[in-house]
Amino acid sequence: MGTEASVTDFIEKIEHPLKAEIGMVRSIIMSSHPEINETIRWGGPSFEHVEPLVSINPRVKDCVALIFHSPGSLVEQFPMLEPGPKGRAYLKLRSMQDVRQAESQLSNLMQRLVSCGK
Repeated sequence: MGTEASVTDFIEKIEHPLKAEIGMVRSIIMSSHPEINETIRWGGPSFEHVEPLVSINPRVKDCVALIFHSPGSLVEQFPMLEPGPKGRAYLKLRSMQDVRQAESQLSNLMQRLVSCGK
């Protein structure tokens, strides 16, 4: 089974109140840049290019919790991100409306993360 199939299988089987939103976030991330790969890591979908970029934490049930592993100065350029410990940043999307409102910025952020990692 390939990684895409593994992530698809994971999302299909997950019990999460925002399952549709998780699927939409996955779609936004994967369509933002052709060089982004996905896998299951740290207990949820993880997206990478050269190194891990962002993961979805499915254990958080009140939102789609995204963990940006090394966003660097992009935290200052994308106010939707919450700075976290150890150089990480977080994005919490609580509804499909939140996902749709964040779509353009999330796609832009992912493109910037890939270009920073080259």
